[in-house]
Amino acid sequence: MSPHGRPKGEFRSAQHEGTPVSPFTIAQTPLPGLATVHRTRRGDARGYLERMFCAEALAAAGWAGPIAQINHTHTARQGTVRGLHFQHAPHAEAKLVSCLRGEVWDVAVDLRAGSGTFLQWHAQYLSADNGLALLIPAGFAHGFQAISDDAELLYLHSVAYAPQAEAGLNPLDPALAVAWPLPVVGLSPRDAGHAAITHDFAGITP
Repeated sequence: MSPHGRPKGEFRSAQHEGTPVSPFTIAQTPLPGLATVHRTRRGDARGYLERMFCAEALAAAGWAGPIAQINHTHTARQGTVRGLHFQHAPHAEAKLVSCLRGEVWDVAVDLRAGSGTFLQWHAQYLSADNGLALLIPAGFAHGFQAISDDAELLYLHSVAYAPQAEAGLNPLDPALAVAWPLPVVGLSPRDAGHAAITHDFAGITP
């Protein structure tokens, strides 16, 4: 219980004061551990309130760490692809990715050694309007394509950025066959330069 006698992980709407409301609806994807988080919006004529993060409520979706870093990105041009990025252990990280402006097609690739869905990917449209976030566990690569101009994302990371541990997959690797919904533009030299996966790639240990 909170100091105010309210169960943790709940909040109350302005219209229905006294009625606890779950801040999130969590749904698992076909890749075990990868989940969508739909934020509950409560509002009135003035606007709305939505909770962006709650450690206790998100524990059910697999968030177990602290928030070590928060990053905000702006992608100016529709069709731009960023990714696919990950960090090796002991700096493997979970991410909670939300869209604050515009729309993106958010992609996660399972790189966990021994996983039954190894090298499979799942994508989710995230937008400023749909209130969805993607909770990506450690052991996944992440990237996205901007579906609109001027797309902005908010990332919550369980582990801080560690340059010595960073790595990536080529987003155009035919072995992954990610079905980007728009023609790919704006790849950075770093992302375009990631090598294709080889037959001896066994995955990573989160």
